[in-house]
Parts: sequence; structure tokens; C-alpha cells
Amino acid sequence: MNDERTQEALRDGTPMRDAVSRDHRENGGGAAVDSSWPPVPADVPRAARARRALDDESFALTFGAFAFAGSALVAVFVFWGRELPIDGRRSLGEFAAIAGAVAAAVGFATSRLRPHRDRRADVRAADGVSYWWLDLVALSAAYATIALLGWIGVATILDHSFVGAMVFASPAVVLAASSTALSAYLAFVSGTNLTPRHLSLVLAVFLVVGVVTAMLSATDPQWWQMNLSALGITHDISALTFNLTLIVSGIIVTTIARFGTASLPTTTAADRRHRRTVRALFVLLGALLACVGVFPVDRFFLLHNTVATGMCVAFAALVIGLPWFIPTMPKVFIALGFVYVGVIIVLALLFSAGIYNLTAVELVSALLIFSWIILFLRNAHPVAHA
Repeated sequence: MNDERTQEALRDGTPMRDAVSRDHRENGGGAAVDSSWPPVPADVPRAARARRALDDESFALTFGAFAFAGSALVAVFVFWGRELPIDGRRSLGEFAAIAGAVAAAVGFATSRLRPHRDRRADVRAADGVSYWWLDLVALSAAYATIALLGWIGVATILDHSFVGAMVFASPAVVLAASSTALSAYLAFVSGTNLTPRHLSLVLAVFLVVGVVTAMLSATDPQWWQMNLSALGITHDISALTFNLTLIVSGIIVTTIARFGTASLPTTTAADRRHRRTVRALFVLLGALLACVGVFPVDRFFLLHNTVATGMCVAFAALVIGLPWFIPTMPKVFIALGFVYVGVIIVLALLFSAGIYNLTAVELVSALLIFSWIILFLRNAHPVAHA
């Protein structure tokens, strides 16, 4: 079909498929035209994508502006006539963390609930398996916690950099409102583009922010001589931060169980059964991870160690069974999973021999397990669209 016929079809509203068939008949073509292939001009979807991105950006900027105004109004009443410390109780950092957490949760939830006709195919495929409200609440809580712990961490670092410094009320209002607007904007933008790959980035950022914040705020500088779980047994903010990170991370992993596997191939009954098995193992992994934070080691020693060990067993079962559950997964990724399991076993043996302490084993094992989950999300997406 020539360009003039194409432009005419677009101007008078004729569907492109019909225009192709008409031109094919008029030119005496012998082979039937494939009706599943509408050759839409390349600039049409590109323009639609550009309009959608512009709309999302406009909504995000507007939401961030409202968050700035609302936070500034509250901060004026809270900060008026005061000089604020950077970190600690009744500080600028505390206000920014709480306000940023609320703004991030509301921003993410708003972006997901906002009607959108042009949701991307990968998101639409995941949403097609009844997008549970639990997923929305869990991810909103994750974004809120990222903002909360992130701003607490920033305030802690700045407090150590500007020892004894106080912040006047007027700049404090601007700083608090700006941090709130930034949290709202980033959460909104993230929610509009949520995909399994994007969810892997959320999990990574959340874990890093949570654990690092717990380490920074630990009152015992020698916590590492015991084990990683020692961060969750004190009576300060680090214990709350560490345990909350584990609990919300477990909820995110259970969300991944549905969201990350929603669009895997299910052409046969065996495929559907295998996908349910993968989801069940992910749910078990997430539930056990959350229980590690729910049951601190100082008060629930046996239960804490049992769920922590069970998490490693669930991970090993998921890795070992993956070649049978999802045969189309990349072979390199499957091999990497076996390497990860082998490294964890070697670390456990070295700990038993007294070469490594428990903190090193836990840190490396946690890094391997969560990096594998993140890589799974990134590899499952191409498999689903292969």
C-alpha cells in the first residue's frame, strides 16, 4: 500500500487493516492478508506514549505541588518561633520523615487508583489476575517506609556533619515542604510506571535504606560482633527500623509472588500448576522473612532461628525446582541460582568451623537471596513476553 492510500485511510477514519485489505485486492495480490497484523505507522504509538508520559508527569508535578503546599502549611504551625535540631525528637528530620512517608503512601496509592486507559501491557497483564487490595496496601506501606527511613538516614548523616547546628523556622519550613513534595512526586511517578522490573528496584532500595538506617541509628557500635539480628533486639529506633524493614520486606515478597508471576505462560494445566507452586514458595519465603522481624531473637530465640532457617530452605527449594517449574527461564539465571545456594552452604560450613562470624554469613546470605529475587523479577518479564 502506498503512502497516499495510507494517509487517506487515516484521514477518513478507515481502519488500517481494512485499508490494507482493500489495497491488496485492488492490486491483485494472491496471498491473504494477515488480519492480526495492523501496520500502524510508527509515529502513532510514539505520539500516544509521549502524551501518556506527559499526562503522568503533569499529574505527578501537580500532586507534588499540593504536597508542598500542605506540608508547608502544617510546618508553619509546628515550627513557628522555634529553632529545630536536624535529627532526634521534635526535629526537622523527624517532621520531614513523617510527612514524606504520608505523602509517598498517598502519592503511590493515588497513581495506582487513578483511571488510565493506556496502562502498559505488562502492568495490565499483572492487574488481570485480580489486583488485590493487599498488594496496594503493601506497596504503599513500602513506599511510605522508604521515605520514612530514607529521610531519617539523611537527617542522621547531616546531624553528624553539622554537629550542634540548629535550623531557623523559615528555612525549616521550606526544607520540610520540599522533602515532602519530592517524596510525593517520586512515589507518584513510580506508581504510574510499576512493572515487575520496577518492583525489583523498589525492593532493593527498600532493603538498603532500611538496613543502613538501622545500622546508622544503632546505639551499640559493636552490634556486628553478635549477629545481624542484634539490630532488632535493642530498645532504640534501630530495632524498630530493622524489624519494620523485615516485616514490610516480607509483605513485598508476598506481593511479588502474585505480581511477578502473573504473566508467566499458563497454556497448559501443568504450567498453571507450576506457577501456583512458584507463588506458594514465594509466599512462604515472604511470610518467613516477616516472621524474622515479628519475633526478635532475644525474646523468641528458637522461633526466630527456625523461621530464619526455613527461609533459606524455601529459597533453596525455589532455586532447585525452577528448571522444572519454569523451563523457559534463561539457563544462565538458573545456573546462577545454583551457585548462590552453593555459596550459602559453604558459608554455613565456614561458620560451623569458626572461620566466619554469624553476621558475615547472614549479610552475605541475605544479599544473595534478595539479589536472586530481584533478578527473578527482571528475568521473568522477558519470559512472559517471549
